[in-house]
Amino acid sequence: MSMSLTRRLNGWLFALLVLIGAGAVGFLTSRHAILSDWTYRSRASVPPETRAILAKLDGPVDIVSYASPQGDLRESIATVLKRYQQVKPDLHLSFVDPQQDPAAMRNLGITVDGEMILHYRDREQRLEALTELSLTDAFERLVRGSDRIVAFVTGDGERRADGQANADLGTFMSQLEHGGMRAVPLNFSQVTSVPDHTDLVVLASPQAALSAGAGKALSDYIANGGNVLWLADPGNQDPSLQPLADTLGIRVLPGEVIDASNAALGLKDPRMIALGDYPPSTITRGFTLATLFPEVAPLAQTRKSEWKIDPILRTSPQATMQSLDTTSSSVPLKGPLDFGFALSRLSPSPAKSEQRVVVIGNGDFLSNSFLGNGGNRALGERIFNWLLGDDQLLSMPPRGAPDRALNVSQAKLDILSIGFIVVLPLLLLVIGGLIAWRRRRA
Repeated sequence: MSMSLTRRLNGWLFALLVLIGAGAVGFLTSRHAILSDWTYRSRASVPPETRAILAKLDGPVDIVSYASPQGDLRESIATVLKRYQQVKPDLHLSFVDPQQDPAAMRNLGITVDGEMILHYRDREQRLEALTELSLTDAFERLVRGSDRIVAFVTGDGERRADGQANADLGTFMSQLEHGGMRAVPLNFSQVTSVPDHTDLVVLASPQAALSAGAGKALSDYIANGGNVLWLADPGNQDPSLQPLADTLGIRVLPGEVIDASNAALGLKDPRMIALGDYPPSTITRGFTLATLFPEVAPLAQTRKSEWKIDPILRTSPQATMQSLDTTSSSVPLKGPLDFGFALSRLSPSPAKSEQRVVVIGNGDFLSNSFLGNGGNRALGERIFNWLLGDDQLLSMPPRGAPDRALNVSQAKLDILSIGFIVVLPLLLLVIGGLIAWRRRRA
């Protein structure tokens, strides 16, 4: 190879290396943000349930924040929403200075600096305080479209939707209200029928006999296409409930479920029914969380009707039905036993296509005492969403994060304290002394 060709090749190679070096410098000086969330269940990122709700919003969401430009409020809001914009790129944020037009702010009802209005199609939601929970609730209400009116029958010893007693459903309903459901009382001593625009009626374990007027009002509501959730309890065999059972073609059996096999799960009371598997149905599809039901009444179908009846809760084969009558000599009914039914049929009302009813032989699983057990709350949310026709919310991941508290006994805390306060400093001193001694000998 001639000397001139070698020089020419060296020149081309040098030029190529210069270009590669310039490109590398340009690439390295550009900003490339790489984010990685190593926290448990990625709790520092947008939660899975919020991601699922955002996926249901199949159009742009415009957020207008009425925040003053003074201070760092706007920057804080933009920083929080940036995480959500990474999940949903068509989530747009804009700011309006509330001081520019006070009259317009009064007309809009803006009273808090930084208050936000979320717009999605023809729906809107307002937020006065920006938190992860409040923002997720607002997105869920946008998906739902409007508040759902849930009427709880009262006046006959039923579980209260706003009660704080152990047997009441106050905790559960207060959580549902954040997502767009509104619980109202329904006392048939004051009204003769279910009010219009009621989306769901809940009959939660009445302790006294329903009046004839209440029974007729409920029957008329079902005949007109209304949706109902009936929570029954063992021993609740009041004749006033029989017309309702006949209308639905089911029966609450006169007994209580006993399952001694649950002792292997650490349950000492055989009346505690734990479930981990569920019959296939729209409500339980993909649901794998364990649930706990204390004192369960089994259910049975009595006849064929126009209702499509799907079991949603079923005991293990080891379960039996024990009669509540101690003098009865009847043979115990063996499992598996159904204690939850989802009923549906073509709606008699032209306003909707399908009518839905759920009957469960237990009301305690949603009570204040047992709501926090396993997937009780998640199952309750699925039941309510199905009854209200919000099928797009059925597959939402369960809310909530693992316990963030670290429970350490006093003995372990003393050991940790001694380790960090005494042992670790002494160890550092010993290591430093050894290093100094070796240097002197060298």
